Amino acid sequence: MTANKGEGVRRVAIIFSGGPAPAANAVIAAAGISFLEDGREVLGFYHGYSNLQDYHPLDHRLLPDVHYRVFTESDLRGIRNSRGILIGTARANPGKGISGLEDLGDEDKTTRLRNVYKALVDLGVDALISIGGDDTLKTANYLKLFQDSLAPESPRFRVVHLPKTIDNDYRGIDFTFGFFTAVDFMAKELLNLRADAMATSSYYIVETMGRKAGWLSYGVGIAGEASLVIGLEDVGDFTPEGSNCLDPMALSDRIVDLMIAREDRKRHFGVVVLAEGLAERLPVESLAGVPRDDHGHISLGMINLGKLVSRLVGARYEARTGRTKKLTGIQLGYESRCSIPHAFDVMLGSQLGIGAYRALVEEGLDGHMVSVSGQLDLMYVPFSELIDPKTLITDVRYIEQGSDFHRLARFLETRTERDRGWGPGPRRERS
Repeated sequence: MTANKGEGVRRVAIIFSGGPAPAANAVIAAAGISFLEDGREVLGFYHGYSNLQDYHPLDHRLLPDVHYRVFTESDLRGIRNSRGILIGTARANPGKGISGLEDLGDEDKTTRLRNVYKALVDLGVDALISIGGDDTLKTANYLKLFQDSLAPESPRFRVVHLPKTIDNDYRGIDFTFGFFTAVDFMAKELLNLRADAMATSSYYIVETMGRKAGWLSYGVGIAGEASLVIGLEDVGDFTPEGSNCLDPMALSDRIVDLMIAREDRKRHFGVVVLAEGLAERLPVESLAGVPRDDHGHISLGMINLGKLVSRLVGARYEARTGRTKKLTGIQLGYESRCSIPHAFDVMLGSQLGIGAYRALVEEGLDGHMVSVSGQLDLMYVPFSELIDPKTLITDVRYIEQGSDFHRLARFLETRTERDRGWGPGPRRERS
């Protein structure tokens, strides 16, 4: 039965797309070796969809060792703990312009998507393993739906997706590979900043990655003993009624409240963690001229939320207390994306890689995301359960306010009068 399900999968393509994540090579190596040991061929395409989306059999041919590599076992052995990404990555978006099912029949809007399809078919690929974040999952779903719309006699390849993001905001899986490494790396940086703040009686406003959800900022805040963490899930506390925009002054006042509460407890220092995605909720005038990537995302690094908020908090603190305080804005994130992977991420990434083999060969699946639960037990989630069928947009998994994880962060940070009721029992100062 197993042989029949995977009989047509003889040549497999691996694509890594989007931002880097620790343990990327564990995923690639485990997936590749699984197929090679079973006598199947594995191609690794360089730099995501960059070359595939421009494919043309005459004008832009895809060449081995230039645009892709044919893996051997020696390429993939002993690299699971290595930094970086063996085949590189990029944010190229072959589905740019597609916003609904009807667009899949539009020749102009699907030009680059069709180029990817033709390239893989012309290279004799039987299955695509897509590794990436929610935008990459969206592209994988486009390729599946595009093939579903073709004539019955048209050649096809199966598509499975492996979830990757240090932001950990994926539906369908509890934790994504790279998340714990990023948390561990940035938490250690946060502890250094906390010691510096203590020594100098100052504050650091630390902006961490986390465009759409607060998992990373909360993880860093908990492990790094932050005084306060504010993620995307908390934005409603700083949004005026009837508005969708973050009020920078309300956010600043919240941090000043924290500073005053800590001073009452003889603590004249602290570290505040902010999720970078809060910047996307700033008033429109604050975002004018900020560039966007191929997926339409604002370049958050250009805004530097940490520095912006530290200036506002400093001014607000002086206005309310008549005193000055040193506040420094810091951005953390890029340093963690290719750091040495945490052992758990290596195990998780390896299981997801092997899950790609099992999904295609043992289960005979198409249009599924590989996931794990419990003690790395493999699961396979259909794309249809992760993506809105009308908009074709992936669903983001937020931290649920009032959940045990959310309450954990709230209980460990410095609470003010407005925060009463978060923790069990009488309040104990812990940071």
